[in-house]
Amino acid sequence: MKGSVKMQQLSPLFMSIAIFVIFYFLLIRPQQKRNKKIQEMRKNLKNGDHIITIGGIHGKIIKIKDDVLTIEVGADKVRLQIERWAVGSVKEQKESL
Repeated sequence: MKGSVKMQQLSPLFMSIAIFVIFYFLLIRPQQKRNKKIQEMRKNLKNGDHIITIGGIHGKIIKIKDDVLTIEVGADKVRLQIERWAVGSVKEQKESL
């Protein structure tokens, strides 16, 4: 009888731990992997890269100074300064044959 009472008292603790483990592997860990991949991409930016900002602006990096990037956008080659964290992705450049 004593054993079943202890098990009933510990059951909510085991359920809480199980829920945390499930959340960790389904939500927290994948998000950490995505964040690490994005940080690595932003760290490896270089002049000449074609990027898309998180606001949807397409441009080409022409200057990098610390965390400020200068990009050229449009046919008129308008220059914009953006923060490094505002880069959403780097467009893959296809080699010309």
